[in-house]
Amino acid sequence: MSERYARQIPLIGEDGQRRLEDSVVFIAGAGGLGSPVSVYLAEAGVGEIRIADLDVVDESNLNRQILHPESRIGMSKAESAKKTLSALNPECRVVSFAEKIDADSILRMAEGADLIVDCMDNFETRYILNEASKKLNIPLLHGAVTGFSGQITLIIPNETPCLSCIFPRAETTSSAPIIGASAGVVGSMQALEAVRFLIGKPTLAGKLLLYDGASNSVDIFSVKKSPRCIVCGETENL
Repeated sequence: MSERYARQIPLIGEDGQRRLEDSVVFIAGAGGLGSPVSVYLAEAGVGEIRIADLDVVDESNLNRQILHPESRIGMSKAESAKKTLSALNPECRVVSFAEKIDADSILRMAEGADLIVDCMDNFETRYILNEASKKLNIPLLHGAVTGFSGQITLIIPNETPCLSCIFPRAETTSSAPIIGASAGVVGSMQALEAVRFLIGKPTLAGKLLLYDGASNSVDIFSVKKSPRCIVCGETENL
């Protein structure tokens, strides 16, 4: 087994490392959250990372999107992500999608993955990921960040509340202000949660973690399924 994982194998075991190497993770978004999530999963030894983002690198991204150096302004974020991740760990297979995530494309891009990671900045696309998670029966790791704060939850189809149960009418705030380190903290937490899930350790399934960087505090709440949820509730097929 590669020496590059020598410092983490005492924590997760050789079996855990093999599980990571056999895993396929789809990451939606190569921005503020997608940057630390993809970097740490690649460095941890995840076998295949698929990453999708339609946007190109912009100067305003540089305070938080550590996948992209200034020299890549104007380049596709998906392609920039592939270059960075492949350079960080050549043992990780990186597949990039420079295309929009919609109800059709997500089924193709995420099919066969072990985990879908939500690193988006809008709930319109998050709801698409949520529905795809249920259709494909693939767990969804949700993350969001704005300002100094963020949130994380792990959704297991047919077991835990889905995203629409927890946030039935969430609204998108465009160009929300954000501290780069906040995205780094929440994205790192997402990456750690992804590793725990992939190697079979306890997770945040059925719970919502709220991080407040302004007060340096973390709260975790239990969440419940909604029988009226339009995605996974009792009325979904009526």
